[in-house]
Amino acid sequence: MREEPRLRVAAFRPDDERLAAAVELLESLGADPVPDPMLAVEPADATPRTDADYVVLTSKTGVELAAEAGWSPNGATVCAIGDATAASLREAGYTVDVVPEEFSSTGLVERLEDEVAGARVEVARSDHGSAVLTDGLEAAGAYVHETILYRLVRPEGSGESAALAANGELDAALFTSSLTVRHFLAAAADQGIRTEAIEGLQAATVGAIGEPTKETAENAGISVDVVPERADFETLACEVVEGAAPTYHD
Repeated sequence: MREEPRLRVAAFRPDDERLAAAVELLESLGADPVPDPMLAVEPADATPRTDADYVVLTSKTGVELAAEAGWSPNGATVCAIGDATAASLREAGYTVDVVPEEFSSTGLVERLEDEVAGARVEVARSDHGSAVLTDGLEAAGAYVHETILYRLVRPEGSGESAALAANGELDAALFTSSLTVRHFLAAAADQGIRTEAIEGLQAATVGAIGEPTKETAENAGISVDVVPERADFETLACEVVEGAAPTYHD
């Protein structure tokens, strides 16, 4: 009996426990992971302000950097975008006051817009944070300050998935932010295969973790097949692998 080929699925998470967890999850789903980190963290040696009424953390990385620096919210209402960020805050000993139902900048703005008029809101995140969050809070009447905790750069040597896509050998791709899309395309361009990689993704199942990521991909000519309602990696991976299952190669 001939063994069915395994789906080749690219994951672009940072090369730490997140990428290891992505590989483990994809293997458990019966896929062949292609770990191709498209993000690396460069700390900015900054900490969130301590005089705000609300403090917004948007990622596990940001929480870890704030905690390592000994940051204290000083009675501020602590807001987390997503369960992973909230869990990191609790693990570091912080109380989490607000987690929006929709794990996105838009979801947090909708959760806070009726209560932040005149309040000081500190947004602590990476250098690639969406303006949707800061603009939305300002439109709701808040005084918003943004602190860049870290920069996200493309690691050297990234791009294995782009070469596979260009050769028609990638079955699925899991884009977890607009920046992973841009870095994938930059890695492809460095190899002189940007057009071929985009064409290769047309035959693959492409997942995007939210609408902004989908928009970035589609503006670059990449068709997106899956955008899960719940914006987390496990849901994205499960839905993409399920959607890609009929596309096994002979």
